[in-house]
Amino acid sequence: MHGYVDSQGCQIYYQVRGGGPPLILLMGFGADGAVWEQHAAVYEQHFQCIILDNRGVGQSDQPAGPYSTEMMAADTIAVMDQLNVATAQVAGISMGGAIAQSIAIQYPDRVSSLCLISTWPVFNQYAISVYENLKKIRRVAAPDVFMELLQLWIFAPPYYESDYQSLIEGQQAALATQTPQTTAGFDGQLDACIHHNTVDRLHEIQVPTLITIGMMDVFTPPAFSHILHDKIAGSIIERFPDGGHVHHWEDLDRFNRITLDFLKRHQA
Repeated sequence: MHGYVDSQGCQIYYQVRGGGPPLILLMGFGADGAVWEQHAAVYEQHFQCIILDNRGVGQSDQPAGPYSTEMMAADTIAVMDQLNVATAQVAGISMGGAIAQSIAIQYPDRVSSLCLISTWPVFNQYAISVYENLKKIRRVAAPDVFMELLQLWIFAPPYYESDYQSLIEGQQAALATQTPQTTAGFDGQLDACIHHNTVDRLHEIQVPTLITIGMMDVFTPPAFSHILHDKIAGSIIERFPDGGHVHHWEDLDRFNRITLDFLKRHQA
């Protein structure tokens, strides 16, 4: 099943897969919900997976920004309301994890557990500079060249040794896409990332929380996840020693096993 919901004048696309307790899946910037495929294929055997295209990408509207993670949290709640989902487990990767934090803080009665993957509570000036630079580079680089740059940020060196051809294929796919993300959508999403700041409210998150990090992540370094772990009471942290920002792809089997075990333990 799939559909759209109007949220703050923006059409948000979602798909629903599988059956069981509801699980919201939120992707990172620049990627639509389809990128969850290798995880959703496992999760949908146990959960009703509700997969969003965040505002600014995919089949959702891509209005001019600025966006915020609070705004995107409201988009998620609008989808939940349309589907009559009162409470759900929420998993978010990167920007999706920032949105998940905002949902748990702003709508605490709507979340039963959290998986926070390669995410952060607030950027330091270095991270802000990285994201501002990405906005500039994307305007002048060919899609395959920009994808090559992004891969260098998000994949760890061991992946280049074991799966280099798949990276080349990813660059070629970026060049071939017929529906690239708009500049407005890309910039809006990055602005939401840049201005996200939940540090002073993380203590309000009271639900079971799993945090996963790649120890070789230079894009959202482990220190960011350690702040989340320190400030969210009772949170669990799982480290992927050879993983980067996308450790959930680099060590897919372990990631799926760890997250599925957590989600099944805390299902309603």
